[in-house]
Amino acid sequence: MKKKLVIFDLDGTLLDTIEDLAVSANYALEVCGYPLHEVSEYPRFVGNGISKLLERALPVEARCEREVERLRQLFMPYYDAHNAVHTRPYAGVEALLDTLHTCGVMLAVASNKYHSATVQIVKHYFPTIPFVAVLGQRDDVPKKPHPAIVHEILATAQVSAQEALYVGDSDVDMHTASSAGVESVGVTWGFRSEDNLREAGACHIIHRADNLLQWV
Repeated sequence: MKKKLVIFDLDGTLLDTIEDLAVSANYALEVCGYPLHEVSEYPRFVGNGISKLLERALPVEARCEREVERLRQLFMPYYDAHNAVHTRPYAGVEALLDTLHTCGVMLAVASNKYHSATVQIVKHYFPTIPFVAVLGQRDDVPKKPHPAIVHEILATAQVSAQEALYVGDSDVDMHTASSAGVESVGVTWGFRSEDNLREAGACHIIHRADNLLQWV
């Protein structure tokens, strides 16, 4: 079936955000007196929202709701001010979005990054793309892999699950797509391995941004 809508994950799919996330998390950890992590350690911390990232960054003995919230209150304003320092679109992503839009395909973003930062960063890096929806994590909506965010986007775009494609870089994304009844595409340039994507049930795997066009 021809796809009318492509829903993208953000971190690890459209944008390489890992260094700005790492710097911001390390800032919060340092202020609170905790050990810091190398940037290379952070890909295994991400994927389930900022609170989970910070929980994973804490020493095991300090992983409690109080300390996560303490870090979060430091992380968020710092990240809001520094989320476009090292972050960059992945190779070919901007051209892919332009091509899909030109072909009449609707585009959307579904992220577990907190909503205000998701909107801010998408607007900064893709100012000319008229996304039908840009949604991040909100307190009243379950995080991915719960399908609520995808169902909301489908309703906004007024398309069926069968008319949509979901593109992401992690097992969380593949499970989100499956739960929503949407065909999934796993990208290998993000924060998880190809094996991780296949084990999570990815319908398709792509290694370059323009490879997506064959599935639309």
